[in-house]
Amino acid sequence: MKRPTDPAARAFPWLVVAGILVSALSFRGHIVAPTPVLRDIEVDLGIPSAQAGLLTTAPVLMFAVLTPLAAVAIRRAGPELALMLSLVGVLAGTVIRTVPGFGALMLGMVVIGAAVTIGNVVTPVIIRRDVPSERVGVVTAAYTATLNVGTLLTTLLTAPMADVVGWPLALFAWALLTIAGIALWSVYLRRERRTERMFGQRFSGESVAPARVDGWDATNLTGPTPVVSSRRGRSYLARPVVWLLLAAFASQAFLYYGFSTWLPTMTADLLGVGATSAGALASLFQGVGIVGALLIPVLTRFTPRLVPAAVICASWIVLALGMLAAPELLWVWVSIGAMGHAGGFVVIFSTLVAVSRNDSEATGMSALVQGGGYALGATAAPVLGGVHDLTGSWQGTLWLTLALAIAYAALLMSAVVSAARAR
Repeated sequence: MKRPTDPAARAFPWLVVAGILVSALSFRGHIVAPTPVLRDIEVDLGIPSAQAGLLTTAPVLMFAVLTPLAAVAIRRAGPELALMLSLVGVLAGTVIRTVPGFGALMLGMVVIGAAVTIGNVVTPVIIRRDVPSERVGVVTAAYTATLNVGTLLTTLLTAPMADVVGWPLALFAWALLTIAGIALWSVYLRRERRTERMFGQRFSGESVAPARVDGWDATNLTGPTPVVSSRRGRSYLARPVVWLLLAAFASQAFLYYGFSTWLPTMTADLLGVGATSAGALASLFQGVGIVGALLIPVLTRFTPRLVPAAVICASWIVLALGMLAAPELLWVWVSIGAMGHAGGFVVIFSTLVAVSRNDSEATGMSALVQGGGYALGATAAPVLGGVHDLTGSWQGTLWLTLALAIAYAALLMSAVVSAARAR
């Protein structure tokens, strides 16, 4: 079913964009919220670091496993109701993890991860469908920046709240962000019903014409790429560049979720500061990422593809090497490393889009890269926590991340060079 008008010909959908941005505050923040109080969780529940790391493993594993099912749910319910389902699921998971015991905490994180998986997939679909084509890049960049705002808030404020009310209630407090998203999106749904765009039309889940006939604009990619099922040929599996991109994204996911999980605890141990100060310093990893989410697409547009890739590779290496050599300057290294996690997605998936030969191949490649990448990323927290438990310090963990950062650099640069040759 076609839309009555092309997005470029309609007024800017302010309510849609506002609903997406407020919803985005819940799509990363709730996942990293436990990280500033992991040490408290370990002590209260009597669990080792490796087991505590499973709290961020569970949601990331959901990304890897449930992405194809999320596409099915979106087609059945329609994008608008799918986004509402995502927010309600995040709220339910937030409530569940306040129940005493590690089992309930893990179950809550699993539910949050499953719900966020739907949000990851459906949000770019809504942006590409409803936002005028010339504004897609700006709105997508704003969405990605807002994801980082959510993680910044939870990393910065969870520990201070836990000092006052305890960590279970501090984690529950972030339900307010999700409730705000549900309220705003409910206003949008009611407005759509009043304008008689009912379930059979707006909520049918039928595919609509994209804002660009020739596919995705690689320079506008600043956030999660929508993944939909595709039953067409899989000739792309024989292309080396696809496997290089998969390996690069898997390495980046491991580094990002590993640092996101353990950076507050690592900061407290290396610098001898309290949980609140450690959370504030670690929040730079998310906060500076907001700048990176906006800067890297500019470099991608106006410089050769190797330039932003080199900047991102260098940032990860500097982060790990700097923390090993001069941990007292941790705030510097964390700020530099933030550029890597914010911009790596842009480079990897803009490269993927550039080498794909049609939309069907692009979606298949995206599913492979994201599924495999998130599967490895899910192992980061328990692996790095386990290395810490075995060695009794963070030195072994940092040496492992440095080795992986170097491997990531080699993989990403090889993928970009291979893509340039393929074109």
